[in-house]
Amino acid sequence: MPSSIVPPLRLTTLVMAGAFAAPAIAQDATADGIARAQERLAAYSELPVFTPPGDPFDIQKCAAGVRMLSMPNNSGNPFLKGIIDRMKAVGEDIGLEVVEWENQGQPSQWVQGFDYAVRDGFDIVNLISGISPDTVEPQIRAANEAGVKVMTSHFYDPSFTPNELLSSSLPIGFNEIGKVLANWVTVATEGKGRIATIVSREVPPTIPLVDGFQTELAENCPDCEIVREINVGVSEWGTKIQPSVQSTLQANPDIDVVIPIYDSMSQFVVPALRLTGNLGKVKVATFNGTPFVLDFISQGAVDMNIGESLDWIAYATVDGHVRDHCGLPVPDRLNVPFYIFDKDNVADAGSPAQFDTGYGDAYVSGFRTLWGLD
Repeated sequence: MPSSIVPPLRLTTLVMAGAFAAPAIAQDATADGIARAQERLAAYSELPVFTPPGDPFDIQKCAAGVRMLSMPNNSGNPFLKGIIDRMKAVGEDIGLEVVEWENQGQPSQWVQGFDYAVRDGFDIVNLISGISPDTVEPQIRAANEAGVKVMTSHFYDPSFTPNELLSSSLPIGFNEIGKVLANWVTVATEGKGRIATIVSREVPPTIPLVDGFQTELAENCPDCEIVREINVGVSEWGTKIQPSVQSTLQANPDIDVVIPIYDSMSQFVVPALRLTGNLGKVKVATFNGTPFVLDFISQGAVDMNIGESLDWIAYATVDGHVRDHCGLPVPDRLNVPFYIFDKDNVADAGSPAQFDTGYGDAYVSGFRTLWGLD
């Protein structure tokens, strides 16, 4: 028999071996992806450590008599409200006056905020987490001409090039957050997640966050599927998120994970889960660490929140903006670490949860020493 001819028995054996090999290879790939995801998550489960964002300086001397108008994209956002409230407290300690420009997310109100800043003699306008400088360029130019420095915080991803009219910017790793969320989904669903995401694509940081989520899923969870992306503008969260989530879950009962990428969205997601009978069944993971959402974890309504200490953000924002005002080098990013809260450690955040609890207090003494206060 020629050696090139495979006997029928051997051919059958090879075909059967191939049929068994394919599932085995797939199982190995899934296991490898889960293992990678677990390894990458580990760093975010360790208590954050303070790293000085720059050289020591006399912040009281730099901040004396300085006034900063902090302008969120919407004052109805509890996360941003909490940061600004903490910035006010930090400001009182160092002689910096921090004032919030309260608004309901309307561009015309942002314009009015700039007019107020120029008219009332502010030194700094802080655009915090949401207002794209591109939408208010004429106002930034007018502020610059009046001697008002315009800065952003918690807005750009480090991959972005900030608007050239800005005096400085303090970005955070939105792409990194997307990857953390994806790795959590990979582990929590054993590599088989059926996912609904809730996003606000009008907010520029959403883009790198979603990109990080999708690319990390592709690498570590190829069997995961984003069944639907629900895109809701910031000013419409209160009216559109809940009904959109309800209809999505009713149309796709196999969805087992909902990802509201900013955790203040969760206040509208939880009622949708409750009304569709999915509360406690569909997993929810999110980002920001807003206290009321941490309380949702304690109640079993949310499973995971990638937290940032709002108090730490306040300290880091004040640090970077005062450095800029005094002509000192500005950090290349907002040096605030991310920390995963889940059912195992959420009690550390307090009951009810607090803005600055659960992250340790190394940053407080760290900044005070850095600023020459202690």
